[in-house]
Amino acid sequence: MLHHPVMLAAITAVALVGGGVMAIDASRERLPVTPVGYQDEAERPAERIIIGIDLSKSNPLTDSPEFAAKVGVRVAQMISKLGFASEVHVRTFGSFDATANPFYFDTVISARSRPEAVASDVQRLIAGTPALVASGKWKTQGRTNILAFLDNASRSQGCGGMPTTIVLATDGIEDSQFARLDDASDHLPDPDGKPFAGCTELQILGLGEGTRSPVKTARIRAEWTRWAREAGFGKFEGLNDW
Repeated sequence: MLHHPVMLAAITAVALVGGGVMAIDASRERLPVTPVGYQDEAERPAERIIIGIDLSKSNPLTDSPEFAAKVGVRVAQMISKLGFASEVHVRTFGSFDATANPFYFDTVISARSRPEAVASDVQRLIAGTPALVASGKWKTQGRTNILAFLDNASRSQGCGGMPTTIVLATDGIEDSQFARLDDASDHLPDPDGKPFAGCTELQILGLGEGTRSPVKTARIRAEWTRWAREAGFGKFEGLNDW
């Protein structure tokens, strides 16, 4: 089910926990994003962007406002270029526990849900991750289930119907029953078939961030490059910095 972004326009982040609503105020002006015209939006083909925010303790996004702001700007630039009928989906992930990640946001770009407005709200959400964590509204988690998150994305949103890009704000260090990429001797498992055949791209923003090791970062990038290709993605981009 797709939800209109009025809620996200009024508040930056909404987490539904035990029936309660927790949020941070975003009633001040949205962050500036260069708008595009109605005709531009109408002429652009519809696309789907799935955004995953990693709340695992190892991810610097959870405690570095500077880095979170940088990721937010990059993701906002992608959303601001979307045409009408494009989909934007935002989720959090970490532990393999649905109750630990109740936040979700889904919308379709339209005349009422302009791309620059949605981009600005998502930018503020990502940039506000450290504040959400510090306030206790979002909880950091002890595991990093990237593969499980991707599996859920393939089953719930998928790659069909329109070009689809998955953007993960994560250090890329899988830490789950599938693999422990912090261990140099461990590897990502082979994907089961090509679940992302038809998906345009997988992006990891912050790959290796916090390791302070270019060698380790290169190894993690190689792991995800191989996995993304075998899983059916048309392209993989793993950025430590940009």
